[in-house]
Amino acid sequence: MAATLYRLWSATVRRNPAAVAVVDASGGATWTRSALDRAAAGWADSFMGAVGGAVSGRRVAMAVPNGAEWFEVFLGLLSIGAVPAPVDPSEPEAAQLTAASSVGAAWIWRAGGPAPAARPGPAGRARRRRGAECLVKLTSGTSGSPRGLPATHAQMEADGRQICRSMGIRPADSNLAVIPLGYSYGLGNLVLPLVAQGTRVVCLASALPQAIALDAQRLRPTVFPAVPPILAALVESDVPRDSFRSVRLVISAGSPLPTDVARAFAAKFGVRVHGFYGTSETGGIAFDSSGQATLEGRSVGKPLEGVSIGPGPRGRITVSSPAVLGRGRFSPADRVSVNGLGELVLMGRTDRVVKVGCRRLDLAEVEAAMRSVPGVRDAFAHGAAGGEGPLAAAVATDLRAPEIRRLLLGRLAPWKIPGRIVTVREFPLTPRGKRDTRRLRQALCAPRTATSISTLSADRQMSAPR
Repeated sequence: MAATLYRLWSATVRRNPAAVAVVDASGGATWTRSALDRAAAGWADSFMGAVGGAVSGRRVAMAVPNGAEWFEVFLGLLSIGAVPAPVDPSEPEAAQLTAASSVGAAWIWRAGGPAPAARPGPAGRARRRRGAECLVKLTSGTSGSPRGLPATHAQMEADGRQICRSMGIRPADSNLAVIPLGYSYGLGNLVLPLVAQGTRVVCLASALPQAIALDAQRLRPTVFPAVPPILAALVESDVPRDSFRSVRLVISAGSPLPTDVARAFAAKFGVRVHGFYGTSETGGIAFDSSGQATLEGRSVGKPLEGVSIGPGPRGRITVSSPAVLGRGRFSPADRVSVNGLGELVLMGRTDRVVKVGCRRLDLAEVEAAMRSVPGVRDAFAHGAAGGEGPLAAAVATDLRAPEIRRLLLGRLAPWKIPGRIVTVREFPLTPRGKRDTRRLRQALCAPRTATSISTLSADRQMSAPR
């Protein structure tokens, strides 16, 4: 019989029942593998009693923040053959219910208990599924509506195995959990290492720089999966230089890490950042094992062990591996080239080419030029696909728009320089730590008001996983 994630977890528990599995940084409580397994079994019994009827093969949405409870719910669902579908716990309840219904979940679990999730109609049919389906990933929706992506046990196991082997994540390591556990990055780098090999997870109470630094000093993690905004905030903060003295591996994924942030982090904390690239459909794709490519801004590293890269349509690549959802092959929307070292270089998305007048323009080229201006932390360009609207850009910087436009003259042809440049101190972020491109587009398309972008950056925040 094929292994499932729960069988892998059971084997992990048997190998060392007394080993610490999860640490709650907010209260300092710890759960051993055996204690977490008992809690998951108890939760599963309570869930079965609350919902009644058969749950095997049924999708169950879980809106649970980071912490031991997340693992109790996740492992509990796996133990009874249900299919977890993690949704964003920071979203309003109505949005959680919509997400749950869109993936055909029969129930949604929030703090306090389960509630029916399926609505009438094709999108809400909560069918019973049989076979190898393990969980449903929910995409971020930054380039469209969020989608549910079903993954098998074999695909998830392969992703965790490829990540751990390529990154050198060991059973004895301690993973610092700032990123959400239920997103593809968190599943591959935090959840699967614990389930398959027992790598402990330290769940932080806050994503604020001072809180991260204090917990890192106190709990001494060895691996720190992060996103660029968190790393940038740590660089800009006044946290002690020895805050991450126990950390041997810092990983950055989710969006491109600016070179100046990578260099500043290494200089301040004495540990390099290693770039990581992947998608929800493929799991991990490439990793910078030495950190040098990330330090130089050269690439996102080489393909992970077990991942093959081939040519794809329109300047894209085709990714093949046992972790790729569906039939094992997928072409991400990013344009990617392979340099002479065999490393993957991200060139922007294929769906971001617009017309300016009668000429085609890749918005990634505009953004790259703006980011090369000293003092620019990030940039986002927008233009209507049919050339019906003006080329506009939002820039995270302390510079003024006229100065940016002057400095761009040596980097871009005049027709490529956005006619409207709005400057802000920081970009709004999604709970995943990515630029909230939907809100940026809406603000750039809005009437020219002084508050259209500034109000977005004012409420910028990273969700504090608990």
